[in-house]
Amino acid sequence: MSPPLSLPEVEAAVRATGLTPRGAFHPDPADAVPPLADGRACRTLVLLGNIGSSLWDSYRAAPEARDGRPDPMNRWCARVVSALAREFGGQALFPFGESPYLPFLRWAQRAEPLFSSPLGMMIHPDHGLWHAYRGAIALPEELDLPPRAPAANPCNSCADKPCLTTCPVGAFTAAGYDVAACATHVAAAAGADCLDLGCRARRACPVAHSGHYRPEQARFHMEAFLAARDG
Repeated sequence: MSPPLSLPEVEAAVRATGLTPRGAFHPDPADAVPPLADGRACRTLVLLGNIGSSLWDSYRAAPEARDGRPDPMNRWCARVVSALAREFGGQALFPFGESPYLPFLRWAQRAEPLFSSPLGMMIHPDHGLWHAYRGAIALPEELDLPPRAPAANPCNSCADKPCLTTCPVGAFTAAGYDVAACATHVAAAAGADCLDLGCRARRACPVAHSGHYRPEQARFHMEAFLAARDG
């Protein structure tokens, strides 16, 4: 008889793909985690994603990054996470695809310390704004999980909040995010700094300042943002 599946075993397999384990939790009905394809309930949900540019080298070496077809990163994530789910007898779930979308932000807050920032993005006490969730594996086993350490929202102790005063076109205010103003700026010559290095307001956040996306990855995401607006 094989030993029971463990979280460290799953996390090691995730890291081998270039993705990063982003926490896990035992769902309850309010979490709206769909059942597995065979009808079994999910008893452990493991989230996967990236911290900073942790996935970039693995993604860039993948065929999806070079085939010229749309949505290369989503397609890479779908292939990699689906293979992991099959390996562990689980179900792959994703934050992209057709609506209605799965409640990944709720799941992320269940799996890790995560808080709302003034920019509307979710901030992590250690990783700041430089992280993302790319998929999840729903498992039928209830894995042993480590206790979650208490954490506080770093924005609550940030007096200056430079993220709200750095945007060249004032796209971030207490009233919300002006997507059109942001996109117009990034697409213009004046927005080259944001296009090449990533959102200036996001870069102004003092948390995890050394964890910014590498320029190549930052431009990839900003170009995807503009392409989505054009579509």
